[in-house]
Amino acid sequence: MLGNLITTPFGRRAMSLGQLEAQRQAQTVDQDKTADKWQIYRWLCEGKDIIGIGDRALAVLNALLSFLPDNELSSANGLVVFPSNVQLSMRAHGMASATLRRHLAALVECGLITRKDSPNGKRYSHKGRGGEITDAFGFSLAPLLVRAEEIEAAAESVRAEKRALKLVRERITLHRRDIAKLIEVAVAEAIPGDWATLWQRLRALVEAIPRQAILAALEPILAAMADLHEEVAILLENNINTKNTSGNESQSEPQQQNSNTDSPSDFEPGSRKSQGAKSEPIRQKAEDVTKTYPLGLVMKACPEIADYAPAGIDNWRGFMATAAQVRGYLGISPSAYAEALDVFGEENTAIVIALILERAQHINSAGGYLRALTEKARAGEFTVGPMLMAALKANGIRPTLVAGE
Repeated sequence: MLGNLITTPFGRRAMSLGQLEAQRQAQTVDQDKTADKWQIYRWLCEGKDIIGIGDRALAVLNALLSFLPDNELSSANGLVVFPSNVQLSMRAHGMASATLRRHLAALVECGLITRKDSPNGKRYSHKGRGGEITDAFGFSLAPLLVRAEEIEAAAESVRAEKRALKLVRERITLHRRDIAKLIEVAVAEAIPGDWATLWQRLRALVEAIPRQAILAALEPILAAMADLHEEVAILLENNINTKNTSGNESQSEPQQQNSNTDSPSDFEPGSRKSQGAKSEPIRQKAEDVTKTYPLGLVMKACPEIADYAPAGIDNWRGFMATAAQVRGYLGISPSAYAEALDVFGEENTAIVIALILERAQHINSAGGYLRALTEKARAGEFTVGPMLMAALKANGIRPTLVAGE
């Protein structure tokens, strides 16, 4: 019973409420619970900023873990290590005693280890007649076992943020390259437009990128670059369309001017009247994806979106919220997103964004691609189903259960 009581530090070291809480949690550890000590240590190295521990303290923890004979943390194997300061210093690469004590105190204060001091402050163990350890005084690693899930979640959160940051950096690089080359083409071909101002806007965005970039700082820059990319592309497309229209009119007889119904002649006043009544695009009727496409099927078609949801995706609400977040990472502008919501509906838009994410490396402008799909859907020429089935086929999955089939 004595081993289950709260213990206090030896000598002048004071007891804190944090240490008291760490000991209380350590006593609640499940006797059957096990974990790989080096896996927990790797998670700690990844999530150290969230847990609140430094590199040098982690080096000391590494040394403490090495004194456990087994790789598995469990109550059965014993959770108390009792090395001397000399032994501990040697395994911590010759760390000075004063530095060692400071980092041990940091590990205790952070709640990763607890002290189990002997009556005289020394670290040692009692052994039974068979040589087994019956009691030990030193440092308890039980908090690591208790907090294993918390430490893993911290590491996963850091990994998810790194993935998102990498994706944002890639999209910024692609937009930067594409905008610069498009402006160069426009200037070289003497295409009308205020290209100098557009170039200055690009340079201002590039110079605004911080050296030590974080996700919150890069997301607005990515959104601004996506808008600028779209603006430059539209100016070039409009110029090409105008040239094509002028060329068609100069080469055709008057009675043949309206023969090409696909010619983009919206820039000429009264062109719609001259071509006769043209039917308005048919807006796609939004499908009830929650019935047509089960969430599990959608997740199989686009599994990468799960990387951006540390807590997992287990319902449509979570799927749509994650897709809305990914929209920013892909550089899709708010206006393109709003148009897609208007045509597809929230569920279909989330699926399309997830599918675009799957092919992000092959798509130069995710925003432009979404706009193109939106326009096709507005004209009744595109639905989500075939795109979803193609993604499943590409992943080697044959859908067998789809509602309505």
